[in-house]
Amino acid sequence: MADRSAIEWTEATWNPTTGCDRISRGCDNCYALTLAKRLKAMGSPKYQTDGDPRTSGPGFGVAVHEDALDTPLRWREPRTVFVNSMSDLFHARVPAAFVQRVFAVMAATPRHTYQVLTKRATRLARLAPTLPWTPNIWMGVSVEDESQVDRIEQLGKVPSAVRFVSAEPLLGPLDQVDLAGVDWVIGGGESGPHARPMDPAWIRGLRDACLDADVAFFFKQWGGRSPKAGGRVLDGRTWDEMPTGAERSSRLVAAN
Repeated sequence: MADRSAIEWTEATWNPTTGCDRISRGCDNCYALTLAKRLKAMGSPKYQTDGDPRTSGPGFGVAVHEDALDTPLRWREPRTVFVNSMSDLFHARVPAAFVQRVFAVMAATPRHTYQVLTKRATRLARLAPTLPWTPNIWMGVSVEDESQVDRIEQLGKVPSAVRFVSAEPLLGPLDQVDLAGVDWVIGGGESGPHARPMDPAWIRGLRDACLDADVAFFFKQWGGRSPKAGGRVLDGRTWDEMPTGAERSSRLVAAN
């Protein structure tokens, strides 16, 4: 779980923590929760901690992994890295000192670009002054509908070089969202056996809001039973925009 990724907007994943708890309806069909259960059954040592069955599940209890901290140090070639595809770094049960150590590793490896994504925007804003915000660290929040736009407000307090919003799964309209201070938006529908459909008007409204605000827009997928079931074409084209100044933007887009 700490190398090449099939996620369209990144190149690799790094999971110094694993596990999480569902906190909003965007979490209802969490892919990571399902995958953790499978990995536990396979005997994967990182997924042997069980979470609260009301909000988490087998193998998906929050756990920190000291032995994973040095993984990016061993990657010689520059990579764009999604941090914690299987967790939320700003979960309340991840010690602040460990968050600081993760950020120290990112700061010490400027050859890589790190994409950190959280739903715990309030804790993010509270810890932000204690963290090293080097230019290679991008910070994002997940926002599935208008009920969660306060996460964007908290993101605005964070001095990261790139601020981004992941609207995936997009479960409602966001065309009125204030994108001031946001550099990049990822939008997409839900995938999996219980995928909730995305109204085309929602993603078009979000795209248009990005165009109006001059914010880079990346359309990941329409969603469906599988991630690629509905394709990635929106109004006759793919939308693979990356933040202005992103060092490896052209390489990422070319790879997709």
